[in-house]
Amino acid sequence: MNIKFFNVALGIALTAATLSASAQKTYTQGVISLTTDMRGQPVEAKGYFTADSLALAFTQGPASIKILKNTKNTYVAILVDVPVASIKKAAIASPAEIEEMQSQDPKFTFAPTTETKQISGFNCKKVIATDAKGAKFDVWITNDVTLPAGAIASYYANVGGTPIQYTSFSQGQSANVTVTGIAEGKAPANTFTITSDFEKITLDDLKALGGG
Repeated sequence: MNIKFFNVALGIALTAATLSASAQKTYTQGVISLTTDMRGQPVEAKGYFTADSLALAFTQGPASIKILKNTKNTYVAILVDVPVASIKKAAIASPAEIEEMQSQDPKFTFAPTTETKQISGFNCKKVIATDAKGAKFDVWITNDVTLPAGAIASYYANVGGTPIQYTSFSQGQSANVTVTGIAEGKAPANTFTITSDFEKITLDDLKALGGG
């Protein structure tokens, strides 16, 4: 099992829900459906959110993966469930590891454009994000919706809306992400918790499990 896709997925978890200052629809809890790519393979994921918690769930081969975090960015856990191998592990990041993850986030400046299009039913406009090294990325945002204020990726905080089609970043890894839908509703039971059948381990333990 390769740990690199966990890094990409973590970046998605940090950007799956973002704040828009002015919007037509305000969600306090619900689910974001999105598509992305991991190790060159398309992946469909669900991002559940409340005012203070986020959970990203997806499958990768035989493994069911869930990434938990709070909207204050002080808690991150990666849950791995591989029934065929009798593996149920929950890797919890230390404060120092979370700080290190955040220190590697890109620092963007944003330039709005006049380009517009519909993506997944959302009215979007393109913003050019430029990082400290001069690399440019297209970010398609909408002001049709707003999500809980704490659920925001720091590097897209000032983009001007909710990213619908964008690039996600984490620890040197990146992934293209498209939000395909946002629905209001309560998350299934235990979505934001680590149940007792999971063994709690460190992120280093998880990396060792994945072969480094």
